[in-house]
Amino acid sequence: MSIKLENLRNTTTKRKRRKIVGRGPSSGHGKTSCRGHKGAGSRSGYKVRAGTEGGGVPLYRRLPTRGFSNARFSKRFDVINLEQIEKIYDKGEIVSLETLRKKGFIRGFSHGIKVLGKGELSKQVSFDVASISSGAKEKLEKAKISV
Repeated sequence: MSIKLENLRNTTTKRKRRKIVGRGPSSGHGKTSCRGHKGAGSRSGYKVRAGTEGGGVPLYRRLPTRGFSNARFSKRFDVINLEQIEKIYDKGEIVSLETLRKKGFIRGFSHGIKVLGKGELSKQVSFDVASISSGAKEKLEKAKISV
């Protein structure tokens, strides 16, 4: 059998058959159409809210809400490793948020850049970043690159 476009089938996705309800008692889904007797769930337009526990107090109301969380005010830094800087940048360039955006490394909002110490950096580049990890700082000082 030769392979033709009309004979090709997508075998990667499993297709689940739609449940057919309300077609008599012999179908197994007849009469109440899998909705049970009476109550809100048997009515049209019923939706279950997320977190509903069927009469019990929902988890989000059982948990204590004490204290203050600083998570809302945290600053999100994008990270870049020394090995990535080695690949992306040429000698004499400045590693900064703007240059990383121009090179397509960062998209969207960021509070700044943090340089991490994975890999080695041999090129002489200058840095205009928010922070540098201690490991990266050591490697840069060894390579005599000013931070």
